[in-house]
Amino acid sequence: MAQRRRRSGDAWARGLAALRTGPAAFLARAGADALASELLSDLRGERLSESTKVSLLAAIQEFPAQLWPEPALAEDAACKLLDTLALLPPRPSALHRPLLLAVTSLLAACGALGPLSGATSRLLPLLLRAASLRAAGPEQRALQATACECLHELESCRPGLLAGQLGLLRGLQDAPGTQPHRLLFTLALRNALWALACSGGPASLHGLLRARGEGAQRGDTQAWDWTLEAPGALQPEPWDWTLAGEDVCHWAAPEGQGAWPEPGPAPLELQPSEARELRAAVSQLLDASYLLTPPAQARLLRQLSQVLGAVRGQPPALLKPQLVRLLGTARVSLLHAVLAWKDAFGEALFTAQDEALLLRRLVGAAQHPALPPPARLFYLHCLLHFPENWPLGPADEEGAPVLLTPSLATGLLPSLLQDPPDLLGRLHLLCLLCGEELGGDSNRECQGPEAQALDYLQGLLACLRQGAAQPGASRSSATLCFRASYLATRCLASHPGALAQLIEGLAEVYRVRPCLAPHFVDLLEQAGPVLAEPLGKALQQVAVAGSGGAQALQWHLQILTKVAGSQPLGPTLAFLWAAIGQRGAWGREQSLLRVCRALLRGKGLGGAAPGDLANLLQELARGLDDPDGRDRARLYYSLFTHLSAPKLGSAMGPTLSIPMLGSSLVEENEGFTSALTVQEAQAPLRLSRVPQQAKEPPVILGLSVEASEVLYSLELRFRVLGPHYAPLEAVQVPCLRPGASPKLLLLPLEPRRPYPAVLDISVLYATPSGLTCYAQLPMLPVAFADLFLPLPQSSPEKTPSCAFQELWASCLPGGVESCMWGPWRGHALETLVTQHWEPFVMSATPPTSYQVAIRLPPNSRLLLQLETAGEDGVKVALRTDDWAVLPLAGEYLRGLGAAT
Repeated sequence: MAQRRRRSGDAWARGLAALRTGPAAFLARAGADALASELLSDLRGERLSESTKVSLLAAIQEFPAQLWPEPALAEDAACKLLDTLALLPPRPSALHRPLLLAVTSLLAACGALGPLSGATSRLLPLLLRAASLRAAGPEQRALQATACECLHELESCRPGLLAGQLGLLRGLQDAPGTQPHRLLFTLALRNALWALACSGGPASLHGLLRARGEGAQRGDTQAWDWTLEAPGALQPEPWDWTLAGEDVCHWAAPEGQGAWPEPGPAPLELQPSEARELRAAVSQLLDASYLLTPPAQARLLRQLSQVLGAVRGQPPALLKPQLVRLLGTARVSLLHAVLAWKDAFGEALFTAQDEALLLRRLVGAAQHPALPPPARLFYLHCLLHFPENWPLGPADEEGAPVLLTPSLATGLLPSLLQDPPDLLGRLHLLCLLCGEELGGDSNRECQGPEAQALDYLQGLLACLRQGAAQPGASRSSATLCFRASYLATRCLASHPGALAQLIEGLAEVYRVRPCLAPHFVDLLEQAGPVLAEPLGKALQQVAVAGSGGAQALQWHLQILTKVAGSQPLGPTLAFLWAAIGQRGAWGREQSLLRVCRALLRGKGLGGAAPGDLANLLQELARGLDDPDGRDRARLYYSLFTHLSAPKLGSAMGPTLSIPMLGSSLVEENEGFTSALTVQEAQAPLRLSRVPQQAKEPPVILGLSVEASEVLYSLELRFRVLGPHYAPLEAVQVPCLRPGASPKLLLLPLEPRRPYPAVLDISVLYATPSGLTCYAQLPMLPVAFADLFLPLPQSSPEKTPSCAFQELWASCLPGGVESCMWGPWRGHALETLVTQHWEPFVMSATPPTSYQVAIRLPPNSRLLLQLETAGEDGVKVALRTDDWAVLPLAGEYLRGLGAAT
């Protein structure tokens, strides 16, 4: 058999360039097995230079899965690379780091990483020793950083892999140049906590953090000799794969995205000694975090916040010194970390002064003239999506930051001289501020700065509309005008005066430039019913008036196709009769038929003379030039005169799931199939809450269901938005009739954390006409108070007061305590307790003192001590064994105070 001719360095350079240009084509031509074998063989040869071998190893890192598609093949290749690494001379070499990276990429990308892999059992101790040696020169430090990077990648692929080496990694934090070690230890600590919570095993975090840490701190590690042989003092124990997710838990998101796996376990319970050891490790990392580069700091701070959030009873107070340091940062990555803390911890970490300072810095940076436009847009984006301590409205409702006032945001007013992205971002913020000041009172008039802000907004929108209405105006000006109008509509929907002025201005734009009809159609599709109904009426009035003459007829027909079905029939019919005499072009005839179709499937056919529409269809069937158009008009006439309104609407409705067909007759016939498919509709159904008093888990949510029409075979589907509740099963109801007694549904909720939630509700039902319909019902909030359950009864030997005091003392030191003042005077406290907390009162001295014990599923407690303070109000002391409950309880009590 002839011996293969080895490639030269230039030949390999050309081959690797062709591989990177088209990997699939090159491997199909050269053969993956042959190329992989050639790579491994030439890496061990002596003919190629080190730089060429580094290029070969880079190709292995880029295309491991293509070269070795099977895990067994990747295992063999990794073993050969490790053998090549062992053959390197004991001197600094440029191949050590690429070889480690190549083996790591092979095992991680090809699915060969695991406890049964021989290459894995060789690589892990090798990397750990390389990361543990004290580096003296730049080559050693580079190798040490590479080993940390490889361990970081393996830990990301198998979370919990380094849990057994936490003590050794912790002991490496004091060595010089330890940024890679700190990042590796932080990731390993976070994943170890999560793996321990998933497994529920007997492993002790205290033992993991202390094991092998003392030896590393005493300097038992030997100097790196470039042979990568195992020193006896650092020979690691057999690797513990039970914490690495092997048949324990499944991870849904990579580490780099900063996302926890879903679904996740409950927070980990630690012993006091373990909690102290964890706080010491976290404090050690935080104290030295300022030595890291900003991106590394941001990653470390995000992961440490996840560490604190994964352990029950660990308040975020450890982060307070770093928060004080970072509130003045100008680094984007660190600002990301601060905003993530704000989102995760809220008022448990941020005071009102902290929030105000952060807002002032964001406002100043968003208008700083020395910053480039992308940076200013980033800070503006942070303002528009500023995380609050608690939501003040529905989950999907936008709002400006609570402490951001119009006077503070004066420098962020939009201007026509700004670039469109900057202008739209500032206008969005101005709209949110105006909407916040107007609030939900649609009849209240603005005064002072609020009126000035609203007037400025209206003036700016008017200028944008004026620019879009200019003859020959560019498309970009029209696009900017409609995007700004859409933002204003979303934020000012509750203010009829501002909305009416906006609609009047848009109707004038259409009257001047009917060619903007496609933009108006897009705006009507995107805007909600608050704008679509009045704007559609205004546009119909302009269209039927015939503005623009015969040249604008096609644009008017396009508008009427969109709005005719929901507007009065008479004006549209009169306009269509007048437009029949201007037909002639095929496109114009098709536009006329589209308007007729919109009228047939619309809601207002009974409001005007239906005979006028029938006569119009007959006239089109006789007078259109196109035979296909005449057939369509004849079909419309037959359907209109022979079908009931529900069937007619079903036949004329859109069939989005069916592709557009060439023949319009076939397209219309396809409408009949929609009667046999599930139709999206507005359900004649109403859900309302019914109070339920649950004595034990699960939490029962009572729902009353009523229908305004006869409905059969209903299936109500519930989906909890967020990860903190178990999935809910669908509920079947055989029949609902109007006027009958409401149907009571008992919906069991299983919270994984005692947090409020929102239920997304949809219904599938059948109608008496035989249609199957699907509808989306309004979302239903699950409040914090809906989760309240009474605690189990204490033993009869103890008085209720003594039992409450024992519960009160058991909340600390692992929990948290707070106090507040309630504005309840006189007998208001007694009334409040009777209405809201009567099932949870353990001990009371009416009407001056109450002790309330509440159980929050799955395993949290909330204790309240209420004592009147004369005419000043009520002193409320509260304790909980879960600090995350504290802001929710504070919001709940403040809501009760506001209600009084």
